[in-house]
Amino acid sequence: MNQKIDKIITRFPPSPSGYLHVGGARTAIFNWLYARNKGGNFVLRIEDTDAQRSTQDSVDAIFDGLKWLGITWDDGPYYQSQRTDLYLEYIQKLLDSGNAYYCTCSPEKLDEMREKAMSEGRKPKYDGTCREKNLPKTDNAVVRFKAPLHGATVIEDIIKGHIAIQNEELDDFIILRSDGSPTYNLAVVVDDITMGINTIIRGDDHISNTPKQIMLFNALGYKLPLFGHVPMVLGGDKTRLSKRHGATSVTAYRDMGILPEAMVNYLVRLGWSYGDQEFFTIEDLLEKFNLTSIGKSPSVFDMDKLLALNADHMKAAGAAKLKDLVKPFLDKAGIIPPEGIDVEKAVETLIPRCRTLEEMAEASRFYFEDEIVYDEEAVKKHMKPESIAPVNALIAKIDGLEDFSEANIDKVFHEMLEETGLKFGKAGPPVRIALTGKTASPGIFEIIAVIGKEKTLSRLKKAAAYIENMGQAKN
Repeated sequence: MNQKIDKIITRFPPSPSGYLHVGGARTAIFNWLYARNKGGNFVLRIEDTDAQRSTQDSVDAIFDGLKWLGITWDDGPYYQSQRTDLYLEYIQKLLDSGNAYYCTCSPEKLDEMREKAMSEGRKPKYDGTCREKNLPKTDNAVVRFKAPLHGATVIEDIIKGHIAIQNEELDDFIILRSDGSPTYNLAVVVDDITMGINTIIRGDDHISNTPKQIMLFNALGYKLPLFGHVPMVLGGDKTRLSKRHGATSVTAYRDMGILPEAMVNYLVRLGWSYGDQEFFTIEDLLEKFNLTSIGKSPSVFDMDKLLALNADHMKAAGAAKLKDLVKPFLDKAGIIPPEGIDVEKAVETLIPRCRTLEEMAEASRFYFEDEIVYDEEAVKKHMKPESIAPVNALIAKIDGLEDFSEANIDKVFHEMLEETGLKFGKAGPPVRIALTGKTASPGIFEIIAVIGKEKTLSRLKKAAAYIENMGQAKN
């Protein structure tokens, strides 16, 4: 478990049968961070041997997700579908060394074996019929690995500790199908050998594959890599995270306005800890990440925690960066900032109130659109006949304002309060509704400073006319 490795080489080997999901992204991040932390290499390998399920769209989606997260690879991408000759070469080595053999048992024969084993209370597995027959290669034959019959295969797992699997629990598993295609476990081991992979960090759903892979490493005469099996990511109901729990594709979170730094931070914290620290920059993680602090228990994906963490990363990013990041979300919402409005300043006022870029785009609507739509409940509660006095008084004050700074806006607003004898709690809401259409928004002085004198006066006058019309309608 403490074996010395000269240069860490990790890998991420997704199957291109869909998008890059949350669990896979976390595995990629763990491998990438560990390689970077140790000054090693990170290899990307596309395991596309399942031709029916593998698609180019899925490959593109995986690349898209990794690039969004900021994960870069040093070698690859390698494609298993292009490496069949190499796998056949290693299968031949196993045949030549007596560690593999041809098997001609038919599917019907295999079914009989399993049924017989189950009827006798034994585990349904291949019974070794062809193991010592030394059969030649034929068109319908498969190649099986000659697994050890006794003893145990041991995994010294950096995360889960010592795991021993009794060899009698396993059977002579197939390494080459009758159609000439290599199986998963054989291809993975050959890839890891030829790519120099010496550290394998993956989900603990692979633990059942690990003994078979260890046997293949041993039979081929290669040093075992270091294994670390990471517990699963679960949904709120403590079952494996899936579509029914919400989005599982990392790019779906990108599309809702999560920052990549926040996504990486959150996924790393799903199972890894560094004291009580929750907020990490990418630089922090590259410096501090290690394998020994990965927990042994599954982690639960909590959307509220991700959103809270994203809000923190938005604050850390600042308005200068966010103004560019929010633009695609403004475009998507059909919002076009007009000339003369400082988008960066508008964004700055919204940062404390938003958890995603999508929320920020929607929250900014009142800044950039000419027509303000009043919230009905807000109107009922605050747009009363007596509300017209502070609105009109503020119009007069702002109309005569030369220096339109936030400090001067604050000054004239408080002068208005003194003249009308109203408290902020009474005068503020109708002004806020006039400016934004809502009762919840950034500070009034901030809003006025962003939208400018002309737009402020236009909105206040419209609100005053609206209140007056309401009063006349009641009369």
